[in-house]
Amino acid sequence: MTTLPDRFERTQDFLLGVELVSTRGTVTETRAGKTVAFAQDLAAAPGIDWVSITDNAGGNPMLAAPALGGPFQAAGREVVIHLSCKDFNRNALESEAWHLASEGFHNLLVLSGDYSGDGIGGGAKPVFDIDSVGLLTLLGRMNAGLDVTRAAAKKTVRLDPTKFFPGAVVTNFKLHENEIIPQLLKMEKKIAAGARFLINQIGYDSRKIHELIVWMRQRGHGRVPLIGNVYVLNPGVARVFRAQRIPGVVISDELADLCERHATSPDKGKGFFLELAAKQIAIYRGLGYRGAYLGGVHDAADIARVQEIERGFAPEDWRQFAREIRYSRPGEYFVYSEDAATGLADATRPTAPGRANARNVTFSYRFSKFTHDLMFTPGKGLAKVGAKLCAGAKDPLQGPGWLRAVEHASKSVMFGCKDCGDCSLPEIAFLCPESACAKNQRNGPCGGTRDGKCEVDDFECIWSRAYDRLKHEGRAEELLAHVPVLQDQNLRGTSSWANTWLGRDHLAKKHSPQTTN
Repeated sequence: MTTLPDRFERTQDFLLGVELVSTRGTVTETRAGKTVAFAQDLAAAPGIDWVSITDNAGGNPMLAAPALGGPFQAAGREVVIHLSCKDFNRNALESEAWHLASEGFHNLLVLSGDYSGDGIGGGAKPVFDIDSVGLLTLLGRMNAGLDVTRAAAKKTVRLDPTKFFPGAVVTNFKLHENEIIPQLLKMEKKIAAGARFLINQIGYDSRKIHELIVWMRQRGHGRVPLIGNVYVLNPGVARVFRAQRIPGVVISDELADLCERHATSPDKGKGFFLELAAKQIAIYRGLGYRGAYLGGVHDAADIARVQEIERGFAPEDWRQFAREIRYSRPGEYFVYSEDAATGLADATRPTAPGRANARNVTFSYRFSKFTHDLMFTPGKGLAKVGAKLCAGAKDPLQGPGWLRAVEHASKSVMFGCKDCGDCSLPEIAFLCPESACAKNQRNGPCGGTRDGKCEVDDFECIWSRAYDRLKHEGRAEELLAHVPVLQDQNLRGTSSWANTWLGRDHLAKKHSPQTTN
């Protein structure tokens, strides 16, 4: 059987994936039964290259994805299992990865995940022990053969390599420059961490769709299969998207109004929405994407109708569709200038750099940067002194009491420090991911910002602020030069100053072989 990795990496086929959203309850529940029936229909449907099964979509508790994967494996169909970081710590993620590998599920879509929603007794506590970059790094180590230290035997053994084919998600359908560029830079870090295919987020603007593949080609990532997201709208979903109730997804007022007009038609706009999806698939095919990812459908007959419509288009029709599907928002930032002839991105003319926003370049930032360079530059006097003081302290994990008190007081006042002991302040332009990021994102922004604001709390995303600070200094490209960060929770409550001076934090570990107990 030809596998999904074979088709992506050894052919130029245009592939179609379909999203299957799980549901709450066992497979015997009435609602779950409908999902299972749809899964069985998909397993038998022609022209579908893989089915993608969600992982607690929207942060809500649902039937685990592998429970729905059986019919596809029995039918010889390829399955992509979503694996997100919102509900599992790194140990549970590793455990689930071993489970998936043992069950024959090797294709994974890796996500940081939505913020946790309500469960039994109210809101669930989100985990986010690691993020998508960290999870890709973990899976890469498993694929290479994970080194594990057996404490009893006092030796390190290498486990059998896994065969995961991990993918990731990217979004450039954002409003502001300081949202879009960090997303694109994080996409590159996902590729570096092992993502072997990419799916873009939901969006309805052909110029943005073109920009993404232009960026990838110009930055040397053209070999990575890029899959275009096609979500079949309906009037109700359009209202949800317009209100930005789904993190990371938004549609323009123009498109939302168009959906409302079609809601009054005899078929509630169904014919229009299926044709719109077919046109999007044609655009992705014409632009050189490697496939389409179809979501928002719950009936195999609707999928077949979309395929039928798309097959009826002439090869060059996609160019006209690209001009039609240009639902951008007022003031939206574009990476490339518009090509007047096509309405798409002009790959030869990147947008002129905007003026650096100095609003976030505060005295606190300048002072923090100066003192950090003074205290922690390897080989310099204060770094040597700090290491000597901490190594000779009664508790080397805390360092001298007076120095620990200075650290705790200063960082609490300036950054709202949570005493994690494995500090990422210098890597995020001296903004704290624990006190100022709901998901503790240390390897770039999540995809859930709403016009620059955190999806959970009403403040500006720290990664947007960090981008502004570095751009002001002409160092925007350095925003994610530090990744990947896998924060060491064993250091919580200890001195991050001592841990940096004595080489115990993630900065030291990322340059050394990784083993686990």
